[in-house]
Amino acid sequence: MPREFELDRREFLTVAATTFIAAELGILGVASAQSRGAQTVPSPNGGGNQQTRTLTPASPKKTSFASMKQVSAGVLDVGYAEDGPGDGQPVILLHGWPFDIHAYVDVAPILAKAGYRVIVPYQRGYGSTTFLSSDTFRNAQQSICAEDVVHLMDALKIEQAILGGFDIGSRTAAATALLWPDRVKALVLVSGYLIANVPGNALPAPPRAEYAFWYQWYFSTKRGMLGYTQNTYDFNKLVWSLQSPKWRFDDETFDRTAAAFKNPDHVAIVMHNYRWRIGLAPGDPKYDDLENKLYAGPAITHPAITIASDFDGANAGGTSYRSKFTGKYSHQILGGIGHDVPQEAPQAFAEAIIEVAGY
Repeated sequence: MPREFELDRREFLTVAATTFIAAELGILGVASAQSRGAQTVPSPNGGGNQQTRTLTPASPKKTSFASMKQVSAGVLDVGYAEDGPGDGQPVILLHGWPFDIHAYVDVAPILAKAGYRVIVPYQRGYGSTTFLSSDTFRNAQQSICAEDVVHLMDALKIEQAILGGFDIGSRTAAATALLWPDRVKALVLVSGYLIANVPGNALPAPPRAEYAFWYQWYFSTKRGMLGYTQNTYDFNKLVWSLQSPKWRFDDETFDRTAAAFKNPDHVAIVMHNYRWRIGLAPGDPKYDDLENKLYAGPAITHPAITIASDFDGANAGGTSYRSKFTGKYSHQILGGIGHDVPQEAPQAFAEAIIEVAGY
């Protein structure tokens, strides 16, 4: 690779990481992960320490889950992995884009062994999760994705669960806690507070921030929809490599996730998510009250652990969203890890779930 291209790529990654949180808020091959140089400092508001560790991205130990199931929940027939005892504390783990349930393939058995009932659903538009009706609006706005979680809990007769997520899954977990607080016991959120503020996102960000979200603008065009439809596999593999530059994943690892992108509604859901977030696609008016509540940026009162990685750049310290968590709280910084935290650092992610369960 030419040196000048490598420097441009590093600059791109730095810009993307530094601006990710601000944009989301609308104010703009090793067998296991090995820890070194761990440092802890007191965390304000109790509940644990702020810890900084440097890790090496993991290679997968597992390639499949203990069991795969389907259940009708709301407007969806949801495909999900399940592990652990049926009477254990429920933990629901939520993936984002362009990922799938395999982000948690090594997290689930760790938690199951510790006695938790682990549920890992394919989000709408992924894997075996399909719409029950062809007439349902293919909508990916945050309140509806949160409602999907509640419908799944209802279908599985789960009254309350610990939620964990990264990328869009982190946003969905936070939205579920804010809109249905009684259904959530605690949270583990990668990249902190990612609630979208669509009115705020209508305002332009600095040029470098806009540049970092090249795919968002690409998806806003007809060319982008056609390009993503025709090149889903290669597009998403590129995003993996850009967002997790130190993770040497192999083709088999990516291919297990890429199978989930063959869902018939995948492109429509991805396009709607990114277009809706910047006000280019409408949401469902029935959810306006819920969205307005989220746009106000309310604080999360549940016990929570936030995790930052190299992807978060200058925001890794968590100060930009610290005020959004008013319950027992701690923050972890995982150096050397990219955006797919649970897959790159499954032990650390599982330990965070176990820790927050005790808050």
